[in-house]
Amino acid sequence: MFEIRTRARDSLARTGTLHLAHGDVRTPAFVPLATRGAVKTLDPLDVQGLGYEMVLGNTFHLLLSPGPELVAQFGGLHEFMRWPGPIITDSGGFQVFSMGHGSVADEIKSRRPPKTGRAQTGGAILEISEAGVRFRSYLDGGERLLTPESSMAVQASLGSDIALVLDECTPFHVTRDYTARSTERTHRWLGRCLSWHEQYGPPGQCVYGIVQGGVEPDLRAESAEVVAGSGCPGVAIGGSLGQDKAQMHEVVKWSTAVLERVAPERPRHLLGIGEIDDLIAGVEVGIDTFDCAVPTRLARHGVALVPDPAGRWRVDLAKARWRDSRAPVLEDCPCPTCRAGHTRGYLHYLYRAGETTGARLLTLHNLSFVARLMEDLRAAIDAGRLAEVAGALRAGAAPMGAAAQA
Repeated sequence: MFEIRTRARDSLARTGTLHLAHGDVRTPAFVPLATRGAVKTLDPLDVQGLGYEMVLGNTFHLLLSPGPELVAQFGGLHEFMRWPGPIITDSGGFQVFSMGHGSVADEIKSRRPPKTGRAQTGGAILEISEAGVRFRSYLDGGERLLTPESSMAVQASLGSDIALVLDECTPFHVTRDYTARSTERTHRWLGRCLSWHEQYGPPGQCVYGIVQGGVEPDLRAESAEVVAGSGCPGVAIGGSLGQDKAQMHEVVKWSTAVLERVAPERPRHLLGIGEIDDLIAGVEVGIDTFDCAVPTRLARHGVALVPDPAGRWRVDLAKARWRDSRAPVLEDCPCPTCRAGHTRGYLHYLYRAGETTGARLLTLHNLSFVARLMEDLRAAIDAGRLAEVAGALRAGAAPMGAAAQA
Protein backbone atom coordinates (compact mmCIF):
# COMPACT_ATOMS: atom_id res chain seq x y z
CA MET A 1 0.00 0.00 0.00
CA PHE A 2 2.81 2.45 0.88
CA GLU A 3 6.18 2.52 -0.82
CA ILE A 4 8.91 4.70 0.67
CA ARG A 5 11.28 6.12 -1.94
CA THR A 6 13.70 8.39 -0.06
CA ARG A 7 14.46 8.92 3.62
CA ALA A 8 16.08 12.19 4.68
CA ARG A 9 19.48 11.82 6.29
CA ASP A 10 18.99 14.41 9.03
CA SER A 11 15.28 14.13 9.89
CA LEU A 12 12.31 11.76 9.82
CA ALA A 13 11.14 13.17 6.47
CA ARG A 14 10.57 10.78 3.61
CA THR A 15 9.06 10.65 0.15
CA GLY A 16 6.93 7.82 -1.11
CA THR A 17 3.81 6.72 -2.90
CA LEU A 18 0.47 5.57 -1.56
CA HIS A 19 -0.91 2.86 -3.84
CA LEU A 20 -4.68 3.03 -3.42
CA ALA A 21 -7.72 1.56 -5.14
CA HIS A 22 -8.32 4.67 -7.28
CA GLY A 23 -4.71 5.54 -8.03
CA ASP A 24 -1.40 6.63 -6.55
CA VAL A 25 -0.64 9.58 -4.30
CA ARG A 26 2.87 11.02 -4.15
CA THR A 27 3.93 11.93 -0.62
CA PRO A 28 4.37 14.15 1.29
CA ALA A 29 1.04 15.50 0.07
CA PHE A 30 -1.61 17.99 1.06
CA VAL A 31 -5.21 16.80 0.74
CA PRO A 32 -7.87 19.44 -0.05
CA LEU A 33 -11.21 19.17 1.71
CA ALA A 34 -14.21 18.06 -0.34
CA THR A 35 -16.38 18.31 2.76
CA ARG A 36 -19.79 17.63 1.21
CA GLY A 37 -18.56 16.03 -1.98
CA ALA A 38 -16.99 19.16 -3.48
CA VAL A 39 -13.90 21.30 -3.01
CA LYS A 40 -15.70 24.60 -2.47
CA THR A 41 -15.94 26.76 -5.66
CA LEU A 42 -13.98 24.23 -7.76
CA ASP A 43 -14.83 21.22 -9.88
CA PRO A 44 -12.76 18.01 -9.99
CA LEU A 45 -10.94 19.06 -13.17
CA ASP A 46 -9.78 22.23 -11.43
CA VAL A 47 -8.43 20.24 -8.50
CA GLN A 48 -6.68 17.73 -10.74
CA GLY A 49 -5.23 20.53 -12.83
CA LEU A 50 -3.53 21.98 -9.76
CA GLY A 51 -1.74 18.67 -9.22
CA TYR A 52 -3.79 17.12 -6.43
CA GLU A 53 -4.22 13.37 -6.35
CA MET A 54 -6.51 12.84 -3.32
CA VAL A 55 -9.32 14.74 -1.57
CA LEU A 56 -11.07 14.30 1.78
CA GLY A 57 -14.80 13.75 2.19
CA ASN A 58 -16.55 14.45 5.47
CA THR A 59 -18.35 11.41 6.87
CA PHE A 60 -20.35 13.40 9.43
CA HIS A 61 -21.85 15.88 6.97
CA LEU A 62 -22.40 13.33 4.21
CA LEU A 63 -24.19 11.13 6.75
CA LEU A 64 -26.67 13.91 7.48
CA SER A 65 -27.04 15.07 3.87
CA PRO A 66 -27.52 13.65 1.31
CA GLY A 67 -27.09 10.40 3.25
CA PRO A 68 -24.86 7.40 2.49
CA GLU A 69 -27.72 5.46 0.89
CA LEU A 70 -28.16 8.04 -1.85
CA VAL A 71 -24.42 8.30 -2.44
CA ALA A 72 -24.26 4.52 -2.73
CA GLN A 73 -27.07 4.59 -5.31
CA PHE A 74 -24.86 6.80 -7.47
CA GLY A 75 -22.01 4.28 -7.23
CA GLY A 76 -20.17 5.79 -4.28
CA LEU A 77 -18.62 9.16 -3.61
CA HIS A 78 -16.20 8.95 -6.54
CA GLU A 79 -19.02 8.64 -9.05
CA PHE A 80 -21.31 11.01 -7.17
CA MET A 81 -18.82 13.89 -7.28
CA ARG A 82 -17.03 12.72 -10.45
CA TRP A 83 -13.62 12.59 -8.79
CA PRO A 84 -11.51 9.82 -10.34
CA GLY A 85 -8.67 9.76 -7.82
CA PRO A 86 -8.37 8.48 -4.26
CA ILE A 87 -10.60 9.79 -1.48
CA ILE A 88 -9.99 9.70 2.27
CA THR A 89 -12.98 10.02 4.58
CA ASP A 90 -12.85 11.09 8.20
CA SER A 91 -14.90 9.34 10.86
CA GLY A 92 -16.94 12.17 12.38
CA GLY A 93 -14.76 12.49 15.47
CA PHE A 94 -13.64 16.03 14.71
CA GLN A 95 -17.23 17.19 14.24
CA VAL A 96 -18.03 15.74 17.66
CA PHE A 97 -15.26 17.93 19.08
CA SER A 98 -16.64 20.97 17.26
CA MET A 99 -20.18 20.55 18.53
CA GLY A 100 -19.11 19.82 22.05
CA HIS A 101 -16.59 22.55 22.69
CA GLY A 102 -17.37 25.40 20.34
CA SER A 103 -13.75 26.34 19.79
CA VAL A 104 -13.87 25.99 16.03
CA ALA A 105 -15.46 28.58 13.74
CA ASP A 106 -19.09 28.04 12.77
CA GLU A 107 -18.01 27.67 9.15
CA ILE A 108 -15.90 24.64 10.03
CA LYS A 109 -18.68 23.22 12.20
CA SER A 110 -21.14 23.77 9.33
CA ARG A 111 -23.66 25.27 11.76
CA ARG A 112 -26.47 27.24 10.22
CA PRO A 113 -28.58 29.91 11.88
CA PRO A 114 -32.23 28.85 12.38
CA LYS A 115 -34.61 30.05 9.71
CA THR A 116 -37.59 32.18 10.60
CA GLY A 117 -40.51 30.08 11.79
CA ARG A 118 -38.40 26.99 12.37
CA ALA A 119 -37.25 25.46 15.61
CA GLN A 120 -33.69 25.84 16.75
CA THR A 121 -31.67 23.18 14.93
CA GLY A 122 -28.10 23.90 16.01
CA GLY A 123 -26.10 20.70 16.41
CA ALA A 124 -25.00 19.57 19.86
CA ILE A 125 -23.47 16.60 21.61
CA LEU A 126 -25.97 14.90 23.88
CA GLU A 127 -23.77 12.10 25.19
CA ILE A 128 -20.40 10.43 24.63
CA SER A 129 -20.48 6.88 25.91
CA GLU A 130 -18.95 3.50 25.24
CA ALA A 131 -21.63 2.90 22.61
CA GLY A 132 -20.67 6.00 20.63
CA VAL A 133 -21.79 9.61 20.31
CA ARG A 134 -25.41 10.70 20.60
CA PHE A 135 -25.93 14.11 19.05
CA ARG A 136 -28.55 16.47 17.68
CA SER A 137 -28.42 17.08 13.93
CA TYR A 138 -27.68 20.65 12.91
CA LEU A 139 -30.09 20.17 9.98
CA ASP A 140 -33.34 19.20 11.65
CA GLY A 141 -32.63 18.89 15.37
CA GLY A 142 -33.24 15.15 15.32
CA GLU A 143 -31.26 12.87 17.60
CA ARG A 144 -28.70 10.58 15.97
CA LEU A 145 -26.21 8.01 17.26
CA LEU A 146 -22.79 7.64 15.68
CA THR A 147 -21.03 4.43 16.70
CA PRO A 148 -17.74 2.92 15.57
CA GLU A 149 -19.71 0.44 13.49
CA SER A 150 -22.04 3.00 11.92
CA SER A 151 -19.13 5.32 11.09
CA MET A 152 -17.41 2.49 9.25
CA ALA A 153 -20.67 1.54 7.53
CA VAL A 154 -21.12 5.10 6.24
CA GLN A 155 -17.57 5.15 4.93
CA ALA A 156 -18.12 1.78 3.29
CA SER A 157 -21.18 3.17 1.50
CA LEU A 158 -19.17 6.19 0.40
CA GLY A 159 -16.54 3.83 -1.02
CA SER A 160 -13.51 5.85 0.06
CA ASP A 161 -10.00 4.55 -0.48
CA ILE A 162 -8.99 5.36 3.11
CA ALA A 163 -11.42 5.26 6.03
CA LEU A 164 -10.60 6.67 9.46
CA VAL A 165 -11.72 4.99 12.66
CA LEU A 166 -14.06 6.79 15.06
CA ASP A 167 -12.23 8.63 17.83
CA GLU A 168 -12.88 11.32 20.40
CA CYS A 169 -10.95 14.50 19.71
CA THR A 170 -10.41 15.89 23.21
CA PRO A 171 -9.89 19.64 23.71
CA PHE A 172 -6.75 21.15 25.17
CA HIS A 173 -8.28 22.26 28.46
CA VAL A 174 -9.54 18.87 29.77
CA THR A 175 -7.77 17.08 32.59
CA ARG A 176 -5.15 14.40 32.18
CA ASP A 177 -7.55 11.90 33.75
CA TYR A 178 -10.25 12.65 31.19
CA THR A 179 -7.70 12.52 28.36
CA ALA A 180 -6.50 9.12 29.54
CA ARG A 181 -10.02 7.70 29.80
CA SER A 182 -11.00 9.16 26.44
CA THR A 183 -7.88 7.75 24.77
CA GLU A 184 -8.58 4.29 26.18
CA ARG A 185 -12.13 4.49 24.83
CA THR A 186 -10.80 5.56 21.44
CA HIS A 187 -8.59 2.45 21.48
CA ARG A 188 -11.61 0.26 22.20
CA TRP A 189 -13.49 1.98 19.37
CA LEU A 190 -10.49 1.25 17.14
CA GLY A 191 -10.89 -2.46 17.80
CA ARG A 192 -14.60 -2.31 17.00
CA CYS A 193 -13.97 -0.39 13.77
CA LEU A 194 -11.38 -2.88 12.61
CA SER A 195 -13.60 -5.83 13.53
CA TRP A 196 -16.54 -4.38 11.56
CA HIS A 197 -14.36 -3.60 8.58
CA GLU A 198 -12.85 -7.07 8.54
CA GLN A 199 -16.33 -8.56 8.21
CA TYR A 200 -18.11 -6.01 6.06
CA GLY A 201 -15.65 -3.48 4.65
CA PRO A 202 -15.37 -3.04 0.87
CA PRO A 203 -12.38 -4.63 -0.85
CA GLY A 204 -9.54 -2.22 -1.39
CA GLN A 205 -10.54 0.22 1.37
CA CYS A 206 -7.70 0.88 3.82
CA VAL A 207 -8.36 1.78 7.45
CA TYR A 208 -6.27 4.26 9.43
CA GLY A 209 -6.21 4.21 13.21
CA ILE A 210 -5.91 7.52 15.06
CA VAL A 211 -3.33 8.42 17.71
CA GLN A 212 -4.78 10.42 20.59
CA GLY A 213 -3.43 11.31 24.04
CA GLY A 214 -3.71 15.08 24.18
CA VAL A 215 -0.52 16.87 25.23
CA GLU A 216 0.69 14.09 27.53
CA PRO A 217 3.93 12.49 26.23
CA ASP A 218 3.31 9.09 27.80
CA LEU A 219 -0.31 8.92 26.60
CA ARG A 220 0.74 9.90 23.08
CA ALA A 221 3.46 7.24 23.07
CA GLU A 222 1.11 4.59 24.42
CA SER A 223 -1.56 5.49 21.86
CA ALA A 224 0.90 5.34 18.98
CA GLU A 225 1.98 1.87 20.09
CA VAL A 226 -1.60 0.66 20.49
CA VAL A 227 -2.63 1.93 17.06
CA ALA A 228 0.46 0.47 15.42
CA GLY A 229 -0.10 -2.83 17.24
CA SER A 230 -3.65 -3.07 15.90
CA GLY A 231 -2.27 -3.86 12.46
CA CYS A 232 -4.16 -1.08 10.64
CA PRO A 233 -2.35 -0.24 7.38
CA GLY A 234 -2.04 3.49 8.14
CA VAL A 235 -1.91 5.82 11.11
CA ALA A 236 -3.42 9.27 11.60
CA ILE A 237 -2.46 11.73 14.33
CA GLY A 238 -5.34 13.69 15.81
CA GLY A 239 -6.71 15.33 18.91
CA SER A 240 -5.57 18.36 20.83
CA LEU A 241 -2.03 19.25 19.76
CA GLY A 242 -1.36 22.06 22.20
CA GLN A 243 -1.98 25.72 22.94
CA ASP A 244 0.61 27.12 20.48
CA LYS A 245 2.57 26.08 17.42
CA ALA A 246 5.72 25.13 19.31
CA GLN A 247 3.79 22.70 21.48
CA MET A 248 1.83 21.38 18.52
CA HIS A 249 5.01 20.59 16.60
CA GLU A 250 6.43 18.91 19.70
CA VAL A 251 3.32 16.75 20.20
CA VAL A 252 3.37 15.64 16.57
CA LYS A 253 7.07 14.78 16.87
CA TRP A 254 6.37 12.64 19.94
CA SER A 255 3.93 10.60 17.89
CA THR A 256 6.05 10.22 14.76
CA ALA A 257 9.12 9.28 16.81
CA VAL A 258 7.25 6.33 18.29
CA LEU A 259 5.75 5.38 14.93
CA GLU A 260 9.20 5.48 13.34
CA ARG A 261 10.25 2.88 15.88
CA VAL A 262 7.20 0.59 15.90
CA ALA A 263 5.70 1.05 12.41
CA PRO A 264 8.33 2.70 10.17
CA GLU A 265 6.85 1.47 6.89
CA ARG A 266 3.29 2.63 7.45
CA PRO A 267 1.95 5.99 6.17
CA ARG A 268 1.20 8.81 8.62
CA HIS A 269 -1.56 11.38 8.22
CA LEU A 270 -1.85 14.58 10.28
CA LEU A 271 -5.48 15.55 10.76
CA GLY A 272 -6.68 19.12 10.27
CA ILE A 273 -3.31 20.87 9.97
CA GLY A 274 -2.43 23.01 6.95
CA GLU A 275 -0.79 26.35 7.80
CA ILE A 276 2.34 26.80 5.67
CA ASP A 277 4.81 26.66 8.55
CA ASP A 278 3.02 23.63 9.98
CA LEU A 279 3.28 21.77 6.67
CA ILE A 280 7.03 22.37 6.55
CA ALA A 281 7.49 21.32 10.18
CA GLY A 282 5.23 18.29 9.72
CA VAL A 283 7.20 17.04 6.74
CA GLU A 284 10.43 17.38 8.72
CA VAL A 285 9.10 15.11 11.50
CA GLY A 286 7.87 12.43 9.10
CA ILE A 287 4.25 13.25 8.21
CA ASP A 288 3.23 11.86 4.81
CA THR A 289 -0.20 13.47 4.24
CA PHE A 290 -2.10 16.45 5.64
CA ASP A 291 -5.65 17.76 5.34
CA CYS A 292 -6.97 21.18 6.32
CA ALA A 293 -9.59 23.80 5.45
CA VAL A 294 -7.13 26.70 5.68
CA PRO A 295 -6.29 27.34 1.99
CA THR A 296 -9.89 27.18 0.77
CA ARG A 297 -11.40 28.91 3.80
CA LEU A 298 -8.96 31.81 3.55
CA ALA A 299 -9.86 32.23 -0.12
CA ARG A 300 -13.54 32.61 0.72
CA HIS A 301 -12.60 35.42 3.11
CA GLY A 302 -10.56 37.31 0.54
CA VAL A 303 -7.16 36.16 1.81
CA ALA A 304 -4.37 34.94 -0.47
CA LEU A 305 -1.35 32.82 0.43
CA VAL A 306 1.96 34.53 -0.33
CA PRO A 307 5.63 33.98 0.69
CA ASP A 308 5.52 36.29 3.71
CA PRO A 309 6.36 34.41 6.93
CA ALA A 310 6.10 37.59 9.02
CA GLY A 311 2.52 38.00 7.79
CA ARG A 312 1.67 34.32 8.38
CA TRP A 313 2.09 33.65 4.64
CA ARG A 314 -1.02 35.62 3.74
CA VAL A 315 -2.29 38.92 2.40
CA ASP A 316 -5.81 40.16 3.13
CA LEU A 317 -7.18 41.46 -0.16
CA ALA A 318 -10.43 42.47 1.54
CA LYS A 319 -8.64 45.47 3.02
CA ALA A 320 -9.26 48.86 1.40
CA ARG A 321 -5.57 49.42 0.65
CA TRP A 322 -5.85 47.03 -2.32
CA ARG A 323 -8.78 48.79 -3.99
CA ASP A 324 -6.62 50.48 -6.67
CA SER A 325 -3.85 47.88 -6.87
CA ARG A 326 -2.87 46.66 -10.32
CA ALA A 327 -0.41 44.15 -8.87
CA PRO A 328 -1.01 40.42 -9.27
CA VAL A 329 -1.66 38.33 -6.21
CA LEU A 330 1.94 37.11 -6.49
CA GLU A 331 4.61 38.06 -9.03
CA ASP A 332 5.66 35.20 -11.35
CA CYS A 333 3.04 32.89 -9.84
CA PRO A 334 2.01 30.16 -12.33
CA CYS A 335 -1.45 29.61 -10.83
CA PRO A 336 -4.47 30.07 -13.16
CA THR A 337 -5.47 33.29 -11.39
CA CYS A 338 -2.13 35.06 -11.63
CA ARG A 339 -1.39 33.62 -15.06
CA ALA A 340 -4.62 35.16 -16.36
CA GLY A 341 -3.54 38.58 -15.09
CA HIS A 342 -6.15 39.13 -12.38
CA THR A 343 -5.12 42.00 -10.11
CA ARG A 344 -5.35 42.51 -6.38
CA GLY A 345 -7.69 45.41 -7.06
CA TYR A 346 -10.08 43.22 -9.05
CA LEU A 347 -10.07 40.49 -6.40
CA HIS A 348 -10.68 43.12 -3.71
CA TYR A 349 -13.69 44.34 -5.69
CA LEU A 350 -15.06 40.80 -6.18
CA TYR A 351 -14.82 40.05 -2.47
CA ARG A 352 -16.46 43.33 -1.48
CA ALA A 353 -19.23 42.76 -4.05
CA GLY A 354 -19.90 39.25 -2.76
CA GLU A 355 -19.11 37.71 -6.14
CA THR A 356 -18.34 33.98 -5.90
CA THR A 357 -15.89 34.35 -8.79
CA GLY A 358 -13.52 36.01 -6.35
CA ALA A 359 -13.62 33.05 -3.98
CA ARG A 360 -12.98 30.71 -6.90
CA LEU A 361 -10.00 32.70 -8.20
CA LEU A 362 -8.39 32.88 -4.75
CA THR A 363 -9.07 29.20 -4.09
CA LEU A 364 -7.23 28.34 -7.30
CA HIS A 365 -4.33 30.53 -6.21
CA ASN A 366 -4.14 29.23 -2.64
CA LEU A 367 -4.35 25.56 -3.56
CA SER A 368 -1.76 26.09 -6.29
CA PHE A 369 0.54 27.74 -3.73
CA VAL A 370 0.24 24.75 -1.38
CA ALA A 371 0.65 22.22 -4.22
CA ARG A 372 3.91 23.86 -5.29
CA LEU A 373 5.10 23.96 -1.69
CA MET A 374 4.59 20.21 -1.37
CA GLU A 375 6.35 19.65 -4.72
CA ASP A 376 9.33 21.66 -3.44
CA LEU A 377 9.48 19.62 -0.23
CA ARG A 378 9.27 16.29 -2.09
CA ALA A 379 12.01 17.33 -4.51
CA ALA A 380 14.18 18.60 -1.65
CA ILE A 381 13.96 15.30 0.24
CA ASP A 382 14.81 13.32 -2.87
CA ALA A 383 17.81 15.60 -3.56
CA GLY A 384 19.04 15.52 0.05
CA ARG A 385 18.41 19.28 0.41
CA LEU A 386 15.43 19.45 2.76
CA ALA A 387 17.11 21.60 5.42
CA GLU A 388 18.25 24.09 2.79
CA VAL A 389 14.91 24.31 1.00
CA ALA A 390 12.89 24.44 4.23
CA GLY A 391 15.13 27.26 5.44
CA ALA A 392 14.60 29.20 2.23
CA LEU A 393 10.83 28.77 2.44
CA ARG A 394 10.82 29.92 6.05
CA ALA A 395 12.83 32.96 4.99
CA GLY A 396 10.17 33.94 2.45
CA ALA A 397 11.15 32.19 -0.77
CA ALA A 398 8.18 31.53 -3.04
CA PRO A 399 7.51 27.87 -3.76
CA MET A 400 8.43 27.02 -7.33
CA GLY A 401 7.20 23.48 -7.85
CA ALA A 402 9.39 20.55 -8.82
CA ALA A 403 9.00 21.24 -12.55
CA ALA A 404 10.39 24.75 -12.11
CA GLN A 405 13.39 23.42 -10.19
CA ALA A 406 14.30 20.78 -12.75
